[in-house]
Amino acid sequence: MSQSLTVIVPVYNESNVLQAFHDRLSRVMGECGYPYQVLYVDDGSDTACQASLHALRDTDPAVALLELSRNFGKEVAMSAGLDHATGDAVILIDADLQDPPEIIPEFIRQWQAGYDVVYGQRSERQGESVLKRATAAAFYRLMNWLSDVDIPPDAGDFRLLSRRAVDALVALPERHRYMKGLCSWIGFPQRAVPYARESRAAGGSKWSYWSLWNYALEGITSFSNVPLKIATYLGAATSSLAFVYGLYMLVRTLIWGNPVPGYPSLIIIVLFLGGVQLMCLGIIGEYLARTYGESKARSLYFLKGYHPAQGADNTSEGEDD
Repeated sequence: MSQSLTVIVPVYNESNVLQAFHDRLSRVMGECGYPYQVLYVDDGSDTACQASLHALRDTDPAVALLELSRNFGKEVAMSAGLDHATGDAVILIDADLQDPPEIIPEFIRQWQAGYDVVYGQRSERQGESVLKRATAAAFYRLMNWLSDVDIPPDAGDFRLLSRRAVDALVALPERHRYMKGLCSWIGFPQRAVPYARESRAAGGSKWSYWSLWNYALEGITSFSNVPLKIATYLGAATSSLAFVYGLYMLVRTLIWGNPVPGYPSLIIIVLFLGGVQLMCLGIIGEYLARTYGESKARSLYFLKGYHPAQGADNTSEGEDD
């Protein structure tokens, strides 16, 4: 029996570029020579995008559509797609055409060579500001310094996963899902494929700098407890300094006296220690919030509808996970 492929495409309000993306993807997948299915995951898009997705399914028998009940975020949308993917290998790709579908044949060649995870690594980032490129590079380096898991720098979600890699990801129970880190954490042979990331074909990025900041916090707190250790060491260091300074003030007062109250230095010390305490509480709060979220064990998502491909058997069932 020939091996099959499933392409998972998380979509959120991409009606302007959806048809162009699907045309390029279909041409590439048709040339690969494998039976394939394109599974679009509608992450709570507007009515225009929903209509475009249904139109694609009506006209292409290889298209399946998974509709989430609301916007849960890209990480959850990818997880929902993995839950319903039936192929021997699964390809994750965004619909904005920044990740060129023409790289997929090289992904498949590396998969056939024995790699379970084949990821695209950006050698160029066209259409992005200097600030965004610099902050992205700094984030990946910081993640690798903080985390015990080696997360490849400049690697996005554009990747191919073997069936056993998909099964491993689906088996992970956590609700706060940082997929780049999870794909590295599961292990298995992995291979990078460098490529030049293109500018968006249409529309604008859904990621604001505030969203990217929160996403970075999600990644750091999911794969590293170093910030908690830093808070501990910082608290110990400031306590030691305060103790030494207290001894100094005691000795100075006993020997020379202290006719001047020293109000400015007192205020500086109080503000400094207060800032350190608040920062440490904030770090603890970030981890506590994620622990609280995991402890509730809510379903990762709910489906509004699942429309299987009309030209292939689909065995995935279930309305939530």
